[in-house]
Amino acid sequence: MSDALLQSIPGYLALTDNISTSGQPDENAFHAIAEAGFEIVINLALNDSDNALEDEEGLVTSLGMQYIHIPVEFDRPASEDLDAFIQAVSANWKKRLFIHCAINMRVSAFMTLYRICCLGWYPEAALSEIRRIWEPDAVWQQFIEEQIAQRRDN
Repeated sequence: MSDALLQSIPGYLALTDNISTSGQPDENAFHAIAEAGFEIVINLALNDSDNALEDEEGLVTSLGMQYIHIPVEFDRPASEDLDAFIQAVSANWKKRLFIHCAINMRVSAFMTLYRICCLGWYPEAALSEIRRIWEPDAVWQQFIEEQIAQRRDN
């Protein structure tokens, strides 16, 4: 049952055996996420995003998972947000991660950048993955390009 419920979460994608992403899960979906063996939930949405749960952290921790909240303003993604995301994912790479935002746009962009900057993916391959969810607007396209340029030179 939990697999069918996972598949029904808006924007759900299983990227690897250990990492899945989505839009905002509801309370029942979080139960399925825990039942599926995910250990950590990373939330990039704001507390007042559409369909945000009032006490998501409380729910997630009550289900035995760790909760990491990195609120990313959709119209103003920041390098510091990406730094926190990279640190959280890198520190927990071998654990089962469920990463979400409101509709999987922030997450898909950050995972694209993680794959390029940390895993050495070719930009074309990583960018084709983001397009499974959306075509980044001008703000996000500029952010992605700037982050690739800055981080690949280091």
